[in-house]
Amino acid sequence: MARHVYDFTEGGREMAGQLGGKGANLAEMTRMGLPVPPGLTITTEACRTFLATGEEPEGLSQEVARHLAVLEKASGRRLGQPNDPLLLSVRSGARFSMPGMMETILDIGLNDQSVGGLAKVSRQDRFAWDSYRRLVQMFGSTVMGVDGRLFEDALARLKESRHAPDDLHLDATDLAELVDTYQKLIRRETGEEFPQHPTEQLHRAIRAVFESWNGERARIYRLREHIPDDLGTAVNVQTMVFGNLGPDSGSGVAFTRDPATGRPGMYGDYLPNAQGEDVVAGIRNAVPLNELESLDPYSYRQLRDHLRTLEAHYRDLCDTEFTIERGKLWMLQTRIGKRTAEAAFTIAAELMDQDLITPDEALARVNGDGLARLMFPRFDTTAVGTPLARGIPASPGAAVGAAVFDSAEAVRRAAAGEKVVLVRQETAPQDLPGMVAAQAVLTSRGGKTSHAAVVARGMGKVCVCGAEELTVNPEARQFTANGTTVTEGSVISVDGSAGAVHLGALPLVDSAVMKHFEAAGRRPDEPAQQVVGAVDRMMTHADSVRRLGVRANADTPEDAARARRFGAEGIGLCRTEHMFLGERHHLVEAMILARTDTERDRALKALLPLQREDFVGILAAMDGLPVTIRLLDPPLHEFLPDRTELAVRIAAAEAHGDTPDAHDTALLAAVNRMHEENPMLGLRGVRLGLVVPGLVTMQVRAIAEAVAERRRADGDPHAEIMVPLVDTVEELRIVRAEVERVLAEVAEATGMPVDCPVGTMIELPRAALTAGRIAQEAAFFSFGTNDLTQTTWGFSRDDVEAAFFPAYLEQGIFKVSPFETIDREGVGRLVEIAVTEGRATRPDLKIGVCGEHGGDPESVHFFHGAGLDYVSCSPFRVPVARLEAGRAARPGTEGGDSR
Repeated sequence: MARHVYDFTEGGREMAGQLGGKGANLAEMTRMGLPVPPGLTITTEACRTFLATGEEPEGLSQEVARHLAVLEKASGRRLGQPNDPLLLSVRSGARFSMPGMMETILDIGLNDQSVGGLAKVSRQDRFAWDSYRRLVQMFGSTVMGVDGRLFEDALARLKESRHAPDDLHLDATDLAELVDTYQKLIRRETGEEFPQHPTEQLHRAIRAVFESWNGERARIYRLREHIPDDLGTAVNVQTMVFGNLGPDSGSGVAFTRDPATGRPGMYGDYLPNAQGEDVVAGIRNAVPLNELESLDPYSYRQLRDHLRTLEAHYRDLCDTEFTIERGKLWMLQTRIGKRTAEAAFTIAAELMDQDLITPDEALARVNGDGLARLMFPRFDTTAVGTPLARGIPASPGAAVGAAVFDSAEAVRRAAAGEKVVLVRQETAPQDLPGMVAAQAVLTSRGGKTSHAAVVARGMGKVCVCGAEELTVNPEARQFTANGTTVTEGSVISVDGSAGAVHLGALPLVDSAVMKHFEAAGRRPDEPAQQVVGAVDRMMTHADSVRRLGVRANADTPEDAARARRFGAEGIGLCRTEHMFLGERHHLVEAMILARTDTERDRALKALLPLQREDFVGILAAMDGLPVTIRLLDPPLHEFLPDRTELAVRIAAAEAHGDTPDAHDTALLAAVNRMHEENPMLGLRGVRLGLVVPGLVTMQVRAIAEAVAERRRADGDPHAEIMVPLVDTVEELRIVRAEVERVLAEVAEATGMPVDCPVGTMIELPRAALTAGRIAQEAAFFSFGTNDLTQTTWGFSRDDVEAAFFPAYLEQGIFKVSPFETIDREGVGRLVEIAVTEGRATRPDLKIGVCGEHGGDPESVHFFHGAGLDYVSCSPFRVPVARLEAGRAARPGTEGGDSR
């Protein structure tokens, strides 16, 4: 029979897959000799069995009972014994940290009899009844399914009747009354009594933790963090220790360094005379951890030593929870701490400098998503006036949005395209959907280790906590700060770096990291040196180890120059259609409306010098580097006015008895003639070049003459000509012959060599499946993954993303949109086929990707594995692609940071 239960003395962190992250680290701390309250862990396999069958694995109850007996013998107490009860906590613990997303039940073992024994042995009636009311409340909502708001309402009514500002001002008699109220509430809502038998409490609590794996907030969090649904959670059963036994007790959360900035040193929050749940929930404002040194110097020194031991052992930022019970320090949990992007880069570089981790390990601890966040704009401090309020800077960044006061409203407004800031007294796990939807989170209570702070940091959201000047009134949908009332929908600015809140939208400026890339590595200003230096170190190592080249998608000399400053090694996609817009659209109209070859040639000749000038500028900006120029791709009607707008204009003229404009009439006729029901699959790409005389010739001549002009100027141009939307090798063969004819003409006329490789964009399934034949005529392939995704899935991106993608994501059909991250099973399989068959025909075939996936971190890892030569993306994503290409080249970095 498979084993499903392990004592803390039996495991270690290498067993995280079986014991979950929390259980594995509890075992590791026990192995290290740190003071951990003893306990046992039920494996993730037991949870998976329960979720699959609805029943616990055979023999689990007996296995738990055997390990519980060992626990009881070691403590000298039995679970729930009347005179001196052993009490237990039951907590979830998945493979990956999911803070607050699954269930916890404390004080298992208390009942109507043992509460008296706890009061006697602790010599504190209030403490005993406070512990019992916590159990009844947690058990009632988590295990028995009673709406948690009913318990909160009952507590609020009691505090109001006693004129008590918080729970601490309720005495033992008040809390005993509250327990009775809670038990009656459970009886009313469920039809059953609160269970008095400790063993029943334990086993029902274990089942509830199993079930919480599929709770709504856990599923939303996994979807947001890309955590697989089939992992299941372990269950940790641990001896209770109490931080609410008086002034010599307390609970806290401690980090081995600042999770917001990465600066070393003890960091966290402490709450005297409180349980750990009070700290994490943020319902009372904790004191900074350094105040523990004056409150309890001995425990402070012990904690400092334990934190140093943990960071040295794990070689990383560690996040711990601890409790001091009447002067004795207990370590309740440790994990690799969630951190901001700034902290991730700073810590990785510092640990690398200290030779605690290798450069490859440092690279594994940062990722492209974090780098992108560091490149986001910041508020312009020169334009910042007096803030509306200040709080604790829990997660840095700048966010502007409409204030909203509950999760549902945040989701509703965000779905409508509005940017919002979620404002709460404190957040709870139920607020997760709103936190995901919001640009920032603002709370009036809690610290850097509260639920809001921890979850926001993990998601890269801006967060300010503990803004005590705020009086939040969610019922009135407003908050007040320093005499100013802000109602729902009002725009506020949240500065997560300074911990400030401002009314209105503050102006933004580039971040220090963005300035660093724009300046092509110039030394940053003093305040930004640490994080910019860390980013530069990681980028340098990524560039030294990556195999994938990184190019940019750029259509203007300015974009090309910026991409080069950001480290692009060429242009992977230059879209010529963007050169036909603006003031030049009338020339395109003339070409479309031409009734004779002479009229068409006249329009094309007018366009040629303009295109040539564009190409000269781009080739100059990328001198010495490849520039892949795609011939005209979109259907011609996209260059004409809107069909309805033209028809209305003509109808209005006729209604007034006027003669419609002749040009409008001609345009409408052309639009009607070119109208297609599905233009994405119509006359576009290579088909345009084959059907519209002179179009390919004009564009190729402009490219060739630009190359010749750059050579005359002693430049080093490397233009590549890409034919779009090829379906069959015959199309490419015909266009290539025309390209080579024009190149030869220009070379002869200018006396300059204008060799330009001719390749194709693989963006249709048939092209991928016949890549071996197409490679006979192609010097290179570039995957257009946007269209390849559309044609593989049968999706029109513009139509389906708003129509049903949210439902597909909610139902788990997608983990992420296939337009954001490459669909490995479908689109990715076509890419792999094309790479294999293309190189079987032409071993030296150069292959890249120029769709938006080229800048997506997950997709970059796939393209590395598929054997591509380069990725191409927007200029601002070039640093992200460079970093991820380096991470993809080293083991242990697949799919991003495991935290």
